[in-house]
Amino acid sequence: MGDTARTTYVLVDGENIDATLGTSILGRRPKSEERPRWERLLQFVERQWGQDASGLFFLAANGELPMSFVQALLAIGFRPIPLSGGANQKVVDIAIQRTMEELARREADVVLVSNDSDFVDHVDTLLDGRRVGVMGFTEFRSSAFLQLAPRGLEFFDLEYDVNCFNERLPRVRIIPIDEFDPAQFL
Repeated sequence: MGDTARTTYVLVDGENIDATLGTSILGRRPKSEERPRWERLLQFVERQWGQDASGLFFLAANGELPMSFVQALLAIGFRPIPLSGGANQKVVDIAIQRTMEELARREADVVLVSNDSDFVDHVDTLLDGRRVGVMGFTEFRSSAFLQLAPRGLEFFDLEYDVNCFNERLPRVRIIPIDEFDPAQFL
């Protein structure tokens, strides 16, 4: 898509986003129509930064591989990375951290799709002149990421910036007055 050979790697912490959506926003397991339209992430990042985006979707697959989900990810351009490990291992976090360490040695930009503070140090390391973003749900994003904003960290909201959902989620947020539409509340 972009004119340069540079790539943005989009690292999706599937567990974190799914848990935030189900537990913190909906208070129940999301229905299929309430789940993110993952293809919109890659399209958004390519438009936003004007270069190709490569999506890596990390998921815990202890036991069995969710083949229909894996096939759907492949069809929309993501590379699924199913992981397994011991009961006390956060395999998705470990894999994303290792991937960020490898990306620090390469010429590439990075968007992390997670609200998790476990990645703050790795994101900090990546802020070496490259473009780095964190995408998730603004009100649930770890506040530890805010300290990195002056160094150039960009923030994106899955619903409000990326328009990643077909239906409006029941979220409470601070509304800039220029975006306030009373019809949404009546």
